Amino acid sequence: MNIPQDFHLAASGGEVFSTASFQGRWTVLYFYPKDATPGCTSEAQDFRDHYDAFRALGAEIVGVSRDSLAAHDKFRTKEALPFPLVSDPDEVLCQAFDVIKEKKNYGKTYMGIERSTFLLNPQGAVVREWRKVKVAGHVAEVLQALQEVAG
Repeated sequence: MNIPQDFHLAASGGEVFSTASFQGRWTVLYFYPKDATPGCTSEAQDFRDHYDAFRALGAEIVGVSRDSLAAHDKFRTKEALPFPLVSDPDEVLCQAFDVIKEKKNYGKTYMGIERSTFLLNPQGAVVREWRKVKVAGHVAEVLQALQEVAG
């Protein structure tokens, strides 16, 4: 997978997420289907609750979905998330990380984000990836992997 060069995407809180955002620190980049849904809320809360442990290891957490900035800002405020949420409506990062997959729900087939997490080193290279993530226990697993490679 190749991180796109020279991209700039809007993030919650008026932030901008770009190629440079991956440089110089560990990054936990997690892709999730939709703001304020049960699984996505639980995952965001778990990352929030472990945020200090990630930061102590020099890592930033960044959430990505196709939701609008307004939805991200509302979700971030409601859940008191200390990390940015990137709006990727044109699927720039989603396509680069190959997380757009065929999904089925209530008998309907559609293309959506497959819950996935990537651990990037300070040079921006992916050192670990998790696909088809199940929320329960996932954040602890990512934190353990970060401790192994960065601790």
